[in-house]
Amino acid sequence: MKGSYSKYSAKDDLIWLILRPWIFIPRVLYILLTFIFLFLRILFQGNSKNKNVQKNLSKYLFDVITDLGPCFIKLGQAFSTRPDLVRQDWLTELTKLQDNLPAFDHKIALKIIEEELGAPADELFEEFPDSPIASASLGQVYKAKINNSYLAVKVQRPNLYFLIRRDVVILRFLGTFLSPLLPLNIGVGIGEIIDEFGRALFDEIDYLKEAENALRFANLFKENPNIFIPKLEKQFSSKRIITTSWIDGVKLRDRALLEENNLIPASFIKTCVISGLQQLFEFGYFHADPHPGNMFALRGGNADCGNLAYVDFGMMDTITNSDRLTLIKAIVHIINEEYYLLAEDFQKLGFLTKEQDLQKLVEPLKEVLGGSFGAEVGNFNLKNVTDKFSKLMYSYPFRVPSRFALIIRAVVSQEGLALRLDPEFKILKIAYPYIAKKLLTDNSEEILDILLEVVFDKKGQIQIEKVESLLNILFKDSENINSDLIPVANAGLKLFVSKKGSEVRKNLLLSLIKDEKLEFTDAKKLLALIRDTFSPLNIAKSAVQNIISTV
Repeated sequence: MKGSYSKYSAKDDLIWLILRPWIFIPRVLYILLTFIFLFLRILFQGNSKNKNVQKNLSKYLFDVITDLGPCFIKLGQAFSTRPDLVRQDWLTELTKLQDNLPAFDHKIALKIIEEELGAPADELFEEFPDSPIASASLGQVYKAKINNSYLAVKVQRPNLYFLIRRDVVILRFLGTFLSPLLPLNIGVGIGEIIDEFGRALFDEIDYLKEAENALRFANLFKENPNIFIPKLEKQFSSKRIITTSWIDGVKLRDRALLEENNLIPASFIKTCVISGLQQLFEFGYFHADPHPGNMFALRGGNADCGNLAYVDFGMMDTITNSDRLTLIKAIVHIINEEYYLLAEDFQKLGFLTKEQDLQKLVEPLKEVLGGSFGAEVGNFNLKNVTDKFSKLMYSYPFRVPSRFALIIRAVVSQEGLALRLDPEFKILKIAYPYIAKKLLTDNSEEILDILLEVVFDKKGQIQIEKVESLLNILFKDSENINSDLIPVANAGLKLFVSKKGSEVRKNLLLSLIKDEKLEFTDAKKLLALIRDTFSPLNIAKSAVQNIISTV
């Protein structure tokens, strides 16, 4: 197929399908009946202790999702990464949705290759197999060979544009129709969320767009030795074909599989989470489909950070600088237990309407989040907080802005992936030190303003316990304590002597005056904290660590 696919348009695509009632009506009825039968079977068999019953039920669930097609497979993939939400026997079957789906006819794949690339596969490549090595929701992958190098050739499923266009329209129709019955207030913006999902899927089936995404993503991580992006082979890529260098790695699917290959799961979890945080908070451009089928553990790296390869760049999204800063502010406001300001953050992000009385949310937010971000970051349980927050969403008019649909999907998928490799994984064990380091080392005006919110209270008085907590989070929960000391010290000195530092110096002086008297208690505590943290011995260790890391 030459030319471009049309972009997703909720209105135009709905009209297109309504004008084809012979397609629209039977498909809607089929989807509804399929889910009714699935619901009844889960209702009557879901709690059964019989292993055979559960095995058959999980197989039935897989068959139902597969039969419904690409849109539903994409939704199923999100659940396949959540061992904390889906029982293990079902999860094993759902994992197949990532890259172990039934393949389409090999002859059709060869025909698509010839149509798209202008020549038969056996003329284009030295070797081309008779069957794919993996088959996913939108295409299947072949391991071809040219010039003694192996390539991954992804061929799109036939008739994909029609199938996705039809089912996204129907999902939106059903979602809008059923939204009043949906819990957790998600129904308020269900149409917009499905629109976002539709736009992402329409982009994902354009492999030329995916090629652009891969190049952009690779450029962002070009200085990171732990992240690998396969090389794009443009001469063998088109709208329905994308070809890259082959990756020899182990998929991040199973802890035992990594250990069998002498790979340390914790090191790949750390690389995965940190790279995800970089995408959200530094680059503003992120991989929205980070399930185990799209991430490979590679040999090399070290016990701290493993080498990781990303593939499949069809579903990507951006987050604005304004939203990134507001998210960081929200984390700071949780740390400071400033729940009214946190409610304002939610409002600014679009999770609450402008008309909402924020004062009414202060106590509920305190009940849900109070004490969650204590000194012992490792004890934080995200699922417990999420469960409580779900109840809060049911009682108050929270809604999910459409622009956050893919962000939430990416974060949920990534945390689920980490939980599969380590059931005791705590995301804040890695994420919290990252945020602390960003606050302490980023010299941008916006981040400095947020940092000053932590360091000084509303009266301009220094909050020693907050500074100490921030340093403790960075250094006690970080596995690279020494390497972080010099960047933090440098950033602190630069801030102190900068124009922005005048505000810091002024507030430090004001902190010495309490009740019109000089009070040196806080100053002594601050000096002791600086002395203990940035001692000559620690700085020397940091310098050595940085030298070693660059060799």
